[in-house]
Amino acid sequence: MKQVGVVGLGYWGPNLARNFDELGALGALCDLDESLRARFGARHPNARLYADYGELLADDALDAVVIATPVPTHYELAKLALGAGKHVLVEKPPAMRASEMEELVELAAEQQRVLMPGHLLLYHPGVRKLKEVVDAGEVGDVLCVYGNRQNLGKIRRDENALWSLGVHDLSVVLYLLDEEPSEVIAHGRDFLTEGVEDVVFCYLRFLSGRIAHLHLSWLDPHKMRRITVVGREKMVVFDDMDLDRKVTIYDKAPESAPTSYGEWLTRTGDVFSPKLPNVEPLKLECQAFLGLMDGDGNAQRVAEDGLKVVRTLERLQQSLDG
Repeated sequence: MKQVGVVGLGYWGPNLARNFDELGALGALCDLDESLRARFGARHPNARLYADYGELLADDALDAVVIATPVPTHYELAKLALGAGKHVLVEKPPAMRASEMEELVELAAEQQRVLMPGHLLLYHPGVRKLKEVVDAGEVGDVLCVYGNRQNLGKIRRDENALWSLGVHDLSVVLYLLDEEPSEVIAHGRDFLTEGVEDVVFCYLRFLSGRIAHLHLSWLDPHKMRRITVVGREKMVVFDDMDLDRKVTIYDKAPESAPTSYGEWLTRTGDVFSPKLPNVEPLKLECQAFLGLMDGDGNAQRVAEDGLKVVRTLERLQQSLDG
C-alpha cells in the first residue's frame, strides 16, 4: 500500500487524514501549529509528525503528499512535492493562475507522477450518475446546465465566491460537457469585504452551442447545492442538499409546435430518482488517488482536466475584474 503525508491540519486536512488512515495509507502529518500536530497525532498514532515541510518531503517512506493548506500556498507546495518525486493530491484550486497550473502539469508529466486536483464533486455518486445519464443520451442533446451554490456564509476574506464556491460547480460543468467554453462572462460585487466578491454570476458558452450559468453567493437565505441539466428529451437535477433524492430525472420537454397556433406544448411524464451507493465522496476521491498511483485510470487526463478548470476560472476572474 502506498503511503501519503497530509499537509495542513486546519479545516479540511483532518478529513483527508481520517480517510487515508481508514484506507491504511496514512504515513505522516504536517502542520506548523504544534497543538494541531499533537491533537491529530494522538488521533493517528501510527503517523509520523512533521513541523517542517522540507523534512516531510525528505521522508523516503512517503510516496505522495496531500496538500490541504491555504489556497495561496497550493502552487508552491505542489511544485516542491513534485520536484521531490512525490505524487500530489492538492485541494482546489491547485493554482491561482493558468500558467502556474500548466507548470505543475508539465512537471508531473516529466516526473511521471500523479497530479490530482481535489475536485471532490467529481467523485460524488450523484455526480457520477449525472454523467452516466448524460453520456447515455438519456436526456437527449444537452441544451444548458446551471448551478446554484448559495448560503448565508461561510464568508471568506482571502478568496472570492468564484474561486471558493465556483470551482466546485465549474469542475462538474466541464466534466459533464467535456469541452472548454469559448466565451465566459462574470459579474459580481464585493458587498462585505472590499475586493472580495461575495456574490458572483457566471455565463459560459460552448462551441457546441450549449450554455451554462452559475449563481454563487454567501449572501442568500437558502442553502443550495444544485446542478440542473436541461436536455431536449429530459431534464435531470443533482441536489446535494436532498438527503433522499440526490439525483432526479424528469421526463419533461417541449413538444413540437402545433400547426394551428405556433405555440409549443410541454410533455410531462415520469419522475424517477435512481438508487445511489451510500459512500462518502471523500473516501472515493482518496481511493481514486491511490488507484492513480497504482496505474489505474488516466493520470494525465486528471491533471489536464484540472488545468481546464483553473484556466476557465482565470478567464472568469478577468471578466469579473472588467
